[in-house]
Amino acid sequence: MAQAKTGGCLCGGVTYDVRGELRPVVACHCHQCRKTSGHYVAATQAAQADVTIRGDTLRWFRSSDTAERGFCGNCGSNLFWRRHGNPYISIWAGTIDGQTGLRMESQIHTESAGDYYELPHVPVIDQSELS
Repeated sequence: MAQAKTGGCLCGGVTYDVRGELRPVVACHCHQCRKTSGHYVAATQAAQADVTIRGDTLRWFRSSDTAERGFCGNCGSNLFWRRHGNPYISIWAGTIDGQTGLRMESQIHTESAGDYYELPHVPVIDQSELS
């Protein structure tokens, strides 16, 4: 089993523990990720059953018919993304405490990338290739 990871939002109102494996980081350049983060999102993923979330400031926003985004209602930190009915939850890699040991492995929705940055030097995949 992987070493437990902890993380949370800027103000500490939402914290989490991950007891299971974390997927390598995937960058998402889609319109919604750019709007919620102000840039592109770099996220890992874990089984929802392996993640314990604490704090009464966590809010969920239904960003589409198929998914929702979790953020702190106090400081506004973006933390999570999850597809309805999927056993996995994406976790913004920058919200993990300390060294993650993770690496960016791929990227999705590059056709939506902003014109103000260069794409990372990792393979482009289709979102359907992810869990």
